[in-house]
Amino acid sequence: MIRKLLVFFVVLPLCLLLFLFWLGLLSARPPLTTDPATLAGDGSVLNYCELPALDGGGKMAAEIPKGNTPGCGYSHFPLPILAQCTEPLSESADDIRGLWLGVEGGHVGHVERVEQCGSRVVVTSSGVIHDYGPNSTAGLNTDDTEGSVLFTAGDSEYCMRSSAAMIWEEGILNFHVFGWGPVVVKRYLDGEQLIWEYADGSTTRMNRICELPADQKIPLPRGQRYSLN
Repeated sequence: MIRKLLVFFVVLPLCLLLFLFWLGLLSARPPLTTDPATLAGDGSVLNYCELPALDGGGKMAAEIPKGNTPGCGYSHFPLPILAQCTEPLSESADDIRGLWLGVEGGHVGHVERVEQCGSRVVVTSSGVIHDYGPNSTAGLNTDDTEGSVLFTAGDSEYCMRSSAAMIWEEGILNFHVFGWGPVVVKRYLDGEQLIWEYADGSTTRMNRICELPADQKIPLPRGQRYSLN
């Protein structure tokens, strides 16, 4: 009886924790399918108040490779993933395209770029690229990293993986964990501002800006970065 209780209350939870640790930090990442020229390009030189016309004259969202976060984060602010896409937005979507700066609330100074095309949404910020929607190389959900490096071993960085869907529901872009789980992030318009409700419980009001601030070109390292060398 004691042995069964030990298995149920100790061994099984420990195995579950070890599996989740492997899945989140050690399991193989999806192949990087983002156009290398997009990642190598300099997204800080663009005017983000000049948005492309979504008139259907160019590529559809499903024709463009999925945007992935390279490793645990990009080394500099990349070019837009959907630069060549002109598919009109889905009927349920508000137009929140552009570059946004946090001016009030939990994350003042936060900067993010939002791209939209058809039912596809790409958010680029703080070293990570979250791309949801139809594409030519992978599934619908984001399959990326949270961006915070927990530890390093040799030349390798290990950060928590993430997977989610970004779905428009009654005027709100909801970030569902794994695509079917609870909503942990929300984005929606309030007048001319974009409201960002984050998983840490904060709410940030953001204004549109045209140029990337100089201090945002190279993301700051994030995480504990324990060394196992």
